[in-house]
Amino acid sequence: MTNLTLQAFLLKHLKGIGNIGLLKIFQKLYDVDFFSLTSAELAYIGNVRRQHMVSFEKSHKEILEHIDQLYEVFHQEGFISIADESYPKLLLETYNPPLGLFFKGDISLLKTHCVAIVGARDFSSYGIEATQKIVAGLVDDKYTIVSGLAKGIDTFAHKSAIQYYGKTIAIIGSGLDIFYPKENRELQNFLGKNHLVLSEFLHGTPPRNYHFPMRNRIIAGISQGTCVIEAKKRSGSLITAQLALENGREVFAVPGNIFSKNSTGCHELIEQGAKCVWNGKHIIEEIEHFKEKTMEVDKMKS
Repeated sequence: MTNLTLQAFLLKHLKGIGNIGLLKIFQKLYDVDFFSLTSAELAYIGNVRRQHMVSFEKSHKEILEHIDQLYEVFHQEGFISIADESYPKLLLETYNPPLGLFFKGDISLLKTHCVAIVGARDFSSYGIEATQKIVAGLVDDKYTIVSGLAKGIDTFAHKSAIQYYGKTIAIIGSGLDIFYPKENRELQNFLGKNHLVLSEFLHGTPPRNYHFPMRNRIIAGISQGTCVIEAKKRSGSLITAQLALENGREVFAVPGNIFSKNSTGCHELIEQGAKCVWNGKHIIEEIEHFKEKTMEVDKMKS
């Protein structure tokens, strides 16, 4: 863990600025120290808008006033920044990678091969069975299952990974000390002790609607491929699939009943070019083929 990681941790406590602005400031910290810059200089580097300046300056002042407590918290909490070796390389290659990630559990799972499994909150028995079948095949080949710990398919993706003695990573849209949905409290605690839970949000941050698309970019970003199991025409799962495509990752969809609303999103993905899958082997074959093509392109470039 570097001094840059500590400075990234402090930057995460600034308010009135988004991740893109924080990344701009962080790049400057390779040359100068956080404490050598005034709030006005930090705001200028991070392009903080005028209407957010009061909040920004107040949070900067609070950081300086409570620096000893923040140092103590930093050494107690799990936190990695984009300057750390443990930061996932795939995520670093995406647009707007999180400056830092708070974590509980086994951070080495970020170095494993990951596949995201996402789907409907309003699931069916078919969705559960499909999730179990696909996850079983993936963990049998040592793939780590990534999902969002939401109700429905996400929850069953994590539970299936545990059931089949695999590993799983949960990305949440709140602080690590917040449990959402509340019924997943026990599961989240178990994952934090035996697997891995990640968040880009400070402790105490409640779930907000706009947090979930932000969370989805991390799910897609750390995964070599994303598989959608049951999704309506407009859903967060389709956002995750789109983010995966934008970052050059593989997208898979499980077909379903043509009369089910939960199949509409998956069928549209298949129509648009996502690979139609019904077991883990299909996903593994495609990802391995994709990796081979990528290696060939890299060799040609070099």
